Amino acid sequence: MSKLGRTARGAGRALSWVTVRPAKALVVRPLKATVVRPARWVGTRGLDFVTRHGNILVWVVTAIMMAIAWPTVGLTHEVPTALWPLVAALGVLPLVWLRVGPFFGWLTWVVPAAIIPLVFTPLPPGTGPSVDAGVVDRPTGPVTVDPRAQLASTAEGFPWQITAFIVLLALLIAVGVRESPARIGLTFLGTAFLFLAHLPSGMAAGWVIWGAPAFLGLGLLLRGLFRSRREAAVQSRRAEEQSLRAETERARAVLAEERTRIARDLHDVVAHRMSMVVVQAQSAQYRLGGVTPEIASEFESVAGQAREALNEVRTMLGVLRSEDHAPDQAPQPGVEDVLRLLRSSSAAGVDLRWSVTGETEPGSATAMVLYRVLQESLANASRHAPGGPVQVEVDYGDQVRVRVVSGPGHSRPADTSGSGGHGIPGMSARAAAVGGELSAGPSPDGGWVVSATLPARAAAVG
Repeated sequence: MSKLGRTARGAGRALSWVTVRPAKALVVRPLKATVVRPARWVGTRGLDFVTRHGNILVWVVTAIMMAIAWPTVGLTHEVPTALWPLVAALGVLPLVWLRVGPFFGWLTWVVPAAIIPLVFTPLPPGTGPSVDAGVVDRPTGPVTVDPRAQLASTAEGFPWQITAFIVLLALLIAVGVRESPARIGLTFLGTAFLFLAHLPSGMAAGWVIWGAPAFLGLGLLLRGLFRSRREAAVQSRRAEEQSLRAETERARAVLAEERTRIARDLHDVVAHRMSMVVVQAQSAQYRLGGVTPEIASEFESVAGQAREALNEVRTMLGVLRSEDHAPDQAPQPGVEDVLRLLRSSSAAGVDLRWSVTGETEPGSATAMVLYRVLQESLANASRHAPGGPVQVEVDYGDQVRVRVVSGPGHSRPADTSGSGGHGIPGMSARAAAVGGELSAGPSPDGGWVVSATLPARAAAVG
């Protein structure tokens, strides 16, 4: 950076201590302390519209100002007609930098503004060429001044067009809104030198002392408004997020309480009853006389089945009590458990025959559904057709096919008053969850057939 540039930046920073910082202390901070919702002052819809379409609005206003400035250049300065659009553009087009770079826009305005009064002589009001024959041609009558001449120049010897001066004021406000304190100080300093160099002494003093600081201060005021509005929006979003988090925590607390209640009820009812079954089955051979080895083996099989069921219940209770357990951490029987289920059912006295074909290893989700379908089918066969033969066929291929055929029972079904009748709908729902199909219905000989087709690979299910 050149020495002149460093000097200018230093002067801008020094000037900011005199202009910008007092304005912040006197205007911006009190405003932030008192204005809670600045949208009430300026309107939420209006601010949103300006924010979204501000650049379009700036271009529209620039076009309107250019349309006014171009034909009035000859009313304010002695400029050749061919240069009218150039002079008008130098005073108006810097407005396009209003939103994207107001300090750069101010620079592109102030440099031509310092040169134009030196190159082209300003005209007193009403002395330029009339436009559209606005002068009444009477030797002794009054002279009619074109209205555009009144708009273009309102003071004798004013060095710029009014449209260009309005652009300067808009850029001063934008500099106060967007730029750093050092650039605000440089803007004030350069504008003050420009006013002192080209305005009449009385007018220059007023604009240097009151005019330029007032428009820069207005920019600082708007900066405080916009910042307060942004902070209010951020606080509102934070409050909504906190409210959402609180609702989520409350929902999780309610869920955890409900899970705990279910786990407690399961433990008090199911686990307790299953423990009693295990104890009774294991102690039967000691409590009862004349128990043969075959009967003792049967009691031991019953105890083993009850212990296995009790272990599954305890695992599920652990999942219910643990709030951090994911669904895939719940007990999920796999392929290796299918044969164990068939052997244990056969050992429990079910007249069971089975065949397992194929070597394709199904996914964990399919294996779990297969296990549950077999488990429910075998339980239904034992419950509704005790003593009847059961045939199970499992084929592991591109699709896992399972078929359970239970014949008519040899004795009356055991008491099923506690059955809720949800076995088949539950199996169908599990099969559909992995993209499979399940059918169940009576067979011609009075038995029951359950048939399911499952994809070998499926997404995990809870």
